Amino acid sequence: MVLRSCWKSRHKNTSGSSPCWIRPGLAALFWLCVTQLVCGGGAVGETTNVVQKDAEFDVTYNDTVTSENQTIYAFNHTISRNKGVRVTVDVLSQNLKSPILFVVRQQQAVLSFQVPLILRGLYQRKYPYNHVGRTLCQPPTRAISETQHFFIDVSTLSSQGTNYQLRVSRVESFTLQTDKKFSFTASPSQPQYFKYVFPDGVDTVIVKVNSAMNFPCSVMSIQDIQCPVYDLDNNVAFIGMYQTMTKKGAITVQRKDFPSNSFYVVVVVKTEDEACGGPLRFYPLRPDELIDAGNRSKVVDVVVSPAINSEVYVMGMLFCLGIFLSFYLLTLMVAYVMNLKSFTASYRLNSVILNLTQSRPSERSLDSVGRSRQESLSSVEEDDYDTLDDINSDKNIVRTKKFLCVSDLARKDKRVLSKKYQIYFWNIATIAVFYALPVVQLVITYQTVVNVTGNQDICYYNFLCAHPLGALSAFNNILSNLGYVMLGLLFLLIVLKRDIVHNRAMVRNELNALECGIPKHFGLFYAMGTALMMEGLLSACYHVCPNYTNFQFDTSFMYMIAGLCMLKLYQKRHPDINASAYTAYACLAAVIFFSVLGVVFGKDNTVFWIVFSVIHILATLLLSTQLYYMGRWRLGRFTQRQTMVYIVYTDCIRQCSGPMYIDRMVLLVMGNIVNWSLAAYGLIERPNDFASYLLAIAICNLLLYFAFYIIMKLRSGEKIKCLPLVCILFTAVVWGFALYFFFQGLSTWQKTPAESREHNRDCILLSFFDDHDIWHFLSSIAMFGSFLVLLTMDDDLDTVQRDKIYVF
Repeated sequence: MVLRSCWKSRHKNTSGSSPCWIRPGLAALFWLCVTQLVCGGGAVGETTNVVQKDAEFDVTYNDTVTSENQTIYAFNHTISRNKGVRVTVDVLSQNLKSPILFVVRQQQAVLSFQVPLILRGLYQRKYPYNHVGRTLCQPPTRAISETQHFFIDVSTLSSQGTNYQLRVSRVESFTLQTDKKFSFTASPSQPQYFKYVFPDGVDTVIVKVNSAMNFPCSVMSIQDIQCPVYDLDNNVAFIGMYQTMTKKGAITVQRKDFPSNSFYVVVVVKTEDEACGGPLRFYPLRPDELIDAGNRSKVVDVVVSPAINSEVYVMGMLFCLGIFLSFYLLTLMVAYVMNLKSFTASYRLNSVILNLTQSRPSERSLDSVGRSRQESLSSVEEDDYDTLDDINSDKNIVRTKKFLCVSDLARKDKRVLSKKYQIYFWNIATIAVFYALPVVQLVITYQTVVNVTGNQDICYYNFLCAHPLGALSAFNNILSNLGYVMLGLLFLLIVLKRDIVHNRAMVRNELNALECGIPKHFGLFYAMGTALMMEGLLSACYHVCPNYTNFQFDTSFMYMIAGLCMLKLYQKRHPDINASAYTAYACLAAVIFFSVLGVVFGKDNTVFWIVFSVIHILATLLLSTQLYYMGRWRLGRFTQRQTMVYIVYTDCIRQCSGPMYIDRMVLLVMGNIVNWSLAAYGLIERPNDFASYLLAIAICNLLLYFAFYIIMKLRSGEKIKCLPLVCILFTAVVWGFALYFFFQGLSTWQKTPAESREHNRDCILLSFFDDHDIWHFLSSIAMFGSFLVLLTMDDDLDTVQRDKIYVF
């Protein structure tokens, strides 16, 4: 009954050029009745004058609307695949108590909006817009063109007359052309969208949106050809793929995701700039207060270009495999040459020994030396990692010698030490399994969320060079981590070969293996190779969806690699007193713990930076004391404090002329200067990227210790053979290039996603890899080279008695 009364009222007062029941406006009147009732229109039977007009394109209509005077504009037009229709409305009256409702009814869609258009920002702040422009949805058509009717109904609940202007125009350039830049202007109340159709032979395109203006913040969206089109700030994230942008935006679109072989490129300007890192606006004093948004127009350029084809994917993968397989081939060649030289040298040595044996009997054969050495080895497990056989010599007496030799600090049972250092490998293997499994599960979830929601702000890719493959959004960033895994495995094979050769020499009781050279312990090397492989796996996981919450995946094993390298350097000359695996990994766990705290709480947190700086300085002092006194000083009971006082007295007070261990003192002073400077820098500057800051501390200490080791090795009269020298020079050059590409900064999760995209760049290698991929290539090669330096650096000492090799 209510609907019937409403219909009679409308029909009775309809006027126009012809009766409404013989025109398409019949359906319009029915819809208007329903709208009026649902929206709380006048009482049943209330007299309302509904006027229907035949309207034309590109004509501005100046009219007045009240609650008793409503207008229907009827348009008859030809729908074309390459053209669109845009409706522009201006409300001329100010301080409206009731807005004007505009309802656009098409054959397959309905679009409604009110003017003033109220858009909400952060904290529900309200921004009114009196000028509104909307593009009408263009549903897919079978024919090239079709003739259709659409109607614009204008109504209000205000009893006072409200003036408005209405204009409908055709969008001539509605379809974007491949590789052609198209410019337009958008604002919060005047969003823009355009159509793109995949050309034949193109399955993937990249949509690039650029603007010379940082702000206002905007959103780019890719939506399927369907109605309605979500083109307002409050609904643009409902469907499709979308991302915020300031100056740059890019989305890779695949034909398989759009059944109609076409899509809309939607650009919406946001009402506020907080999402793009802009300043926060003031909070309104009253909840219903309206805020003047000002001029938020933005000029935007759009270019749609074909993405790479399958041939480029294949070339990229073959290039990646080829680079790292070449290292396997090079290793085989070097091993062959070295084995040939070793065989020749061994033949000559055996000839000399045979001649000497025939000329005079040997006083002590190699077999007897080997047997005596093996008989002296104890099978008892050590209770403390710093235990020496005090029956033969007190460790304090040995370690206080001004010039220590490796034989003084290589007195423990070799079998015990081998088991101790093998724990490094087994522990890191266990850590890797338990660390990697949840990481893989988490990043798969991240990628799934990105694919399902279409939110491109979740992951911080270099969108200008992000090539998808299957469910992965940036396959190239994942593939480039292959070098860490392959070179880590190659290093493990090299270490295994050396381990086997050394064990065979021990079984043969060779004098060089038993009494000469740096003691061969391979557990830390195995741990380093495993850490390098895990760095590749976790870096690949991180690049599945790089963001603020999972950056520690990419850095955790970097800390471990730096720590293991320093431990290996120290172990070379101090095999008896190196830290146990449990102590070392506990310290590395503390570092990772602080890394997470710094990322989550460190930004502009004064208390955190003070606490961290104090802990950093105290840890540096304690480690310096431990290294200087070579483990003889400990915090503990009263008797041990007496020992500490005695050591300080003998080494500092009685030695008035200077420190007893000059070389160690120089290293530790330089180390303290560097670490105190880094602590002061962190406390003053408070860098946003705390994880990288912490990694810089570890790398600086490693480089300082490595430089000290090289200098002291040369000072001690030792030589660096050709192979490690080539490795040192090659690695230094590669590290230099690697750091150059690392600091290009193609994205950064310390900023908003939109600000991060400002740093995005195009691919620079094979149209497939970007600067960060090259960093992956070069850094994996540089790490592998660094490991080889550590492995081969003391090969010149393999024939030198350990009591002639200095400790430093």
